[in-house]
Amino acid sequence: MSQPADRAAAQRTELIHRTIVTTQQMQAIEARIFAADMPVAALMEKVALQIAAQFQVRYPLVDYPQVGVLVGPGHNGGDALVVARELHFRGYGVQVYCPFERLKDLTQSHLRYATTLGIPVQPHCALADCDVWLDGLFGFGQSRNITGTVAQLIDAVNATGAPIISIDLPSGIQPDTGQVLGTAIRATVTLCLGLWKQAFFQEAALPALGESTLVDFDIPAADITAVMGSRPLVQRVDHRWALAALPLQRPLTVHKYQMGNLLLVCGSTRYAGAAILAGLGARASGVGMLSIAVPAALKPLLNQQLPEALIIPCSATATGEIQALPASLDLAAYSTIGCGCGLTQGPQAVVEQVLAQGQTVVLDADGLNIVAAHPAWLSRAATTVLTPHVGEFRRLFPAIDLADRLAAVRAAALQSRTIVLLKGARVAIAAPSGQVGVIPESTPALARGGSGDVLTGLLAGLLAQSHGADPVASSPIEIVQAAAWWHAQTGRSLVVDRTQLGVDAETLAIALIPALKQLIVANSG
Repeated sequence: MSQPADRAAAQRTELIHRTIVTTQQMQAIEARIFAADMPVAALMEKVALQIAAQFQVRYPLVDYPQVGVLVGPGHNGGDALVVARELHFRGYGVQVYCPFERLKDLTQSHLRYATTLGIPVQPHCALADCDVWLDGLFGFGQSRNITGTVAQLIDAVNATGAPIISIDLPSGIQPDTGQVLGTAIRATVTLCLGLWKQAFFQEAALPALGESTLVDFDIPAADITAVMGSRPLVQRVDHRWALAALPLQRPLTVHKYQMGNLLLVCGSTRYAGAAILAGLGARASGVGMLSIAVPAALKPLLNQQLPEALIIPCSATATGEIQALPASLDLAAYSTIGCGCGLTQGPQAVVEQVLAQGQTVVLDADGLNIVAAHPAWLSRAATTVLTPHVGEFRRLFPAIDLADRLAAVRAAALQSRTIVLLKGARVAIAAPSGQVGVIPESTPALARGGSGDVLTGLLAGLLAQSHGADPVASSPIEIVQAAAWWHAQTGRSLVVDRTQLGVDAETLAIALIPALKQLIVANSG
């Protein structure tokens, strides 16, 4: 293959693995494929043979001799029947369950052929003992709640406890929002066909998805870009994008103030640890100069934990909150300000003062809770990054429905004209342009106090460096995405040795740099 062809193939693969589609978009892409005279039957064979091959690798005949196959009325059911046929030919004992009287013509043809092969076909829920199940009831077009006999069948299969492979999506999962439509298959493995559907990045669907793998059936790049544009609005953040956005190389003659000048405004007597953790996250970012404004009583503690940082003591209230920033503090000198970690909701004037500045501001925790009561403060020309969890998001954007997290985060970014990072099992980051990036992998080990403070410091430090002597070409949203990806990958790497119980926030912050080194090495090929 020539170099241009190699490049085109690599670009197509990258597009395939990054793109996230809605049901409507996937239907439009498939319509283009079929309009170009790709036979539906040929595509079904192509897809199903890949599924059958993966099935045999994951569930070899010697260990899983009996297979139950759930067949729906559409082409998802046809895929399942082709797989059933191939497994039958390879010696598996196959039992088909089809609780529908009317099927699409192609699916009906495959069912008739399966019957002529002697594959038993049952319409009811009296399940045989099966070692593994293949779910082909419904595909990405499903929208109605599942009831009656089909619901009983799904519940019965789930109750067997045997592993289940779902084709494209677990039956019962709404493909855009990930919501459960009455009941749903709880898959062990889901083989997503062609392009990633939005449901794979919606928290409501995660318990049903199991391990998710993309089955690439060679959708032409031209068909994707014709529907999605040259840059799809919703994309998975992968290691190439994330590493490219990080400031991994520095000019030889650089000095510290040219590598970002970051101010963190955080902490209180009650939440001193939040200031420390945000500082540790910022330190790991490699920011050239780090200053941390805290209540005066916390200065000795912060000096001990972060000796390289400039700790700025602030006047405090009787309850240990920042009362005011020092009059001598020149906020305009900083390239980025991170505000809110452990602040409490008392220092409203401090948050207003920070947002009145002309540089990038990252708001977290109580910074978010304060601006929820003063949304007009977000009307600023400079970049603002909001990092809410679900509760904070609801306070900030009470009119936005979170049933579809990807649509919600985009609506929030458009409404506030800010970059919004919505925390959760699948972190979603949106820009006012409408672009949305999703972190495709994380770990529940990060659902722990202080983890968000580390992220705030990390991404604020990276954003500060983007204004340095040798600014990176990455946009602010790409930098925020890179920080969230690095944070999540560090948590995942720690779980390997420490389990999900052992990833405390301090350990996470300290592990950021060793994890980054491993990620660079692992993805250097």
